[in-house]
Amino acid sequence: MSDEKRKPTPEEKAKAAAEARAKAEALRKLREQEGQAPQPEPEAEEAPAQAQAAEPQAEAAKPVSEMTPEEKAAAKKAAAAEALAKAKAAKEAKEAAQQGDAAPTADGADADAKAKAAAAAKAKAAAAAAAKAKAAREAGGQAAEGGDDDAKAKAAAAAKAKAAAAAAAKAKAAQGDAPAAEEAPKAPSKNQPYLDKYVQRITEVFGKEVLEAAYINELGKEVPTLVIPVERWHEIARFLKEDEPLAFDYLSDLHGVDYEDRMEVYYHFYSYKNRQSLAVKVKTNREQPSVPSVMDIWHGANWNERETFDLLGIHFPGHNDLRRILLPDDWVGYPLRKDYVQYDEEV
Repeated sequence: MSDEKRKPTPEEKAKAAAEARAKAEALRKLREQEGQAPQPEPEAEEAPAQAQAAEPQAEAAKPVSEMTPEEKAAAKKAAAAEALAKAKAAKEAKEAAQQGDAAPTADGADADAKAKAAAAAKAKAAAAAAAKAKAAREAGGQAAEGGDDDAKAKAAAAAKAKAAAAAAAKAKAAQGDAPAAEEAPKAPSKNQPYLDKYVQRITEVFGKEVLEAAYINELGKEVPTLVIPVERWHEIARFLKEDEPLAFDYLSDLHGVDYEDRMEVYYHFYSYKNRQSLAVKVKTNREQPSVPSVMDIWHGANWNERETFDLLGIHFPGHNDLRRILLPDDWVGYPLRKDYVQYDEEV
């Protein structure tokens, strides 16, 4: 081999020049990001071989038309190598810039790190919550599709258990084993003064024993209600109509009720003079139910007593024409009694 120094080929020259330019560009960008003033490039001193390789390339530059095929191929390879070097240098510069921004100072680095950690934790928690909600929705949808019957059965069982517990507590309180819950006192009914008036007036004339009960019917429009023994009913009925302070001159309703252990006849009266109402209940037995007729006091009782006799079999002694009004005379039984059995199934 000759002692004379070998000259670099065009490909080596182009590669060396590209590397020198990429390194210089990366160093310049890094210094700009760190806030330092650009300094003269030291590559000429640190790598004289690269500088020497770059200079002959500049001197040897010639038009493409004058290049040999070998030189054209070498130039093409050198251009590709230069583009690759530039891309690599840009990537390294970007990474260096990111590292420089991440830790400018100790305090700033801690603050940034904490902020990033907090943001990451929040994002992670939000993602977990979203995943949990999605799973719950999916589970709920599956349950709704396949578990409606189970849910209904559970709800029904819970309602039954709650009702049973309430009934047991109420029964225990009624027996005196446990004190019943104190209820807030109710305000007196607006019709209480009328009830007091009726009771006072009747007991003044007939005594207290003629009233079995006296109360405000809260389920019946708060109507003052009296319960009168059947044997004293007719004379008290006449008093209710003829007494001046009471003057119940209109019988608005009369009907019978079967309570299985007894029968009752319900009366509703109205006083046009006093603009007041009164209800009366008269009890009788089921074996031979009988209540004195008030047709002679209120003529409107005629058809009501006949209907009650027709459907419940309650007799009204004193009625002048007590016979069936809805059913034929040969009908067997009384349809509104709770123990009624139809005689002719074809009817």
